[in-house]
Amino acid sequence: MFTRVKSAVASFMGGIMAVSSINNNDRSGGSDLPLKYPYMRPKFLGLSPDEIECSADHIARPILILKDTRRLPWATGYAEVINAGKSALNEDQACCEVLLVKKKPIGSLTPRKTSTSRRRSSLPNSVGMGMCENDACICPQDSQEGLIFHYWALFDGHAGSGAAVVASKLLHQHIVEQLQGVLEVLSNLASLPPTVLGDEPNHQPSPCTHRSLNRAASLRGATGAPGSPCTPPTRFFVEKKIHHESLVIGALENAFKIMDAQIEREKSIYNISGGCTVLVVVFLLGKLYVANAGDSRAIIIRNGEIIPMSTEFTPESERQRLQFLGFMQPHLLGGEFTHLEFPRRVQRKEVGKKMLYRDFTMTGWGYKTIEDEDLRFPLIYGEGKKLVCGECTLAVVLRLQSHHPGGCCMLVLGVERPLMIARVMATIGVTRGLGDHDLKVHDSNIFIKPFLCCFPEVKVYNLTQYEHGADDVLVMGTDGLWDVLSNEEVAETVTSFLANCDPDDLHRYTMAAQDLVMRARGVLRNQGWRIDNDRLGSGDDISVYIIPLMFGNRQA
Repeated sequence: MFTRVKSAVASFMGGIMAVSSINNNDRSGGSDLPLKYPYMRPKFLGLSPDEIECSADHIARPILILKDTRRLPWATGYAEVINAGKSALNEDQACCEVLLVKKKPIGSLTPRKTSTSRRRSSLPNSVGMGMCENDACICPQDSQEGLIFHYWALFDGHAGSGAAVVASKLLHQHIVEQLQGVLEVLSNLASLPPTVLGDEPNHQPSPCTHRSLNRAASLRGATGAPGSPCTPPTRFFVEKKIHHESLVIGALENAFKIMDAQIEREKSIYNISGGCTVLVVVFLLGKLYVANAGDSRAIIIRNGEIIPMSTEFTPESERQRLQFLGFMQPHLLGGEFTHLEFPRRVQRKEVGKKMLYRDFTMTGWGYKTIEDEDLRFPLIYGEGKKLVCGECTLAVVLRLQSHHPGGCCMLVLGVERPLMIARVMATIGVTRGLGDHDLKVHDSNIFIKPFLCCFPEVKVYNLTQYEHGADDVLVMGTDGLWDVLSNEEVAETVTSFLANCDPDDLHRYTMAAQDLVMRARGVLRNQGWRIDNDRLGSGDDISVYIIPLMFGNRQA
């Protein structure tokens, strides 16, 4: 097992060392199957094929920004940059649309597909229509027939760009379809959503002389013997109050689930490589819904205050969920992993001794007597998610050392530093997202997917409760940004930049996004990409939206 883990880590790390080692396998994934969608950069950037090719320069790493701010609603700013050689292509994808959910045609079970669709011409304050093949999405002149919502999304791919590309093309369509199913309810905010669609509101129980009930009859919902025509007493009809925003949250959760299932289903006919994390923001009925599955992040900056709008899902943050699954279904561990966590790898000489541990029931630590089964590789091993330390050079040499069980060391100027980032089954460092259905532990038949979750966490921000100024924004970014900059550093960078801009200049948000990406990327020096205080800059793909909230107030 140790040899297998070493090979897996070495294989993963090998791709980041030199640009010359990059190949184009990501374009085909080593598969003879056709691509469902070709690789490209976000359509709203309006790049030509030559510009897309130039943007893939891993040495110069040019920062791409919007050419025309009218391409995105609310004067949203966007900027991106490719990685420093980790993968041949930029594995980040982005999508931004203004969509309208249309009522289903009477008698239709599924949305009818249309052969053509019209792209909106969106101004910063306008309502427009993005490209969508779903009949639920229609043009703005028909807006009285449905419900408009705004959509921003970031997809951070891994092990290829395929899943990110597919999700960027389709996820918003699944969201539209899910909202279509509750459109009639969402259109009536005056009353709570009915428990059963089609039921008459305020249904009153029929008069009946109630007799005392035994427990079995109560559970059957009867007032007496089985088959009694009398309606049960009101106390047996207490219902939870479900609010409209819960229906939107449920629509987002179901859309993620359906998207993941579609990727799994279509992998047999299309080449859809790898997986991707997803961060989505939906503006609907005066509220922002932020749905996150992965390690991207969103924050709101309001009058200098930082409001986190997402939680990052990593092996460490989801340790208890993963351990519980391993405990309940030990066959998923393949007999080679243990669901228990120890401060370090257990050595054979420690069998019979007591060692610190914790399982899925614990946030603290205790001692247990070590058994042979505890010698298996931990389900979650490592700490943090930094790939390299701040003292590395472009000529970093990685090597595995037998005296660091299950880990790897960096040889930097002759100084060894232990390094093992937190991973599930020594394979992947994120625990939520789409795709990864074929992902296995290196050189084994142990699938990782059962431990990976496609469901997002959804947080809600009510825009109508606050008045927002021109410098109040929502910042969305992939982990390439947040791995090197804290919430406070991002807020300070954005706030300082906007403060020095003309409040009436709608390009200010795009320029702020460019400035933020530039700070996270850093500048190329003899010792690699560096940011302030000579810290290591981001070598990952970086994608950033800056969304001004004052336009949301106007829409609401």
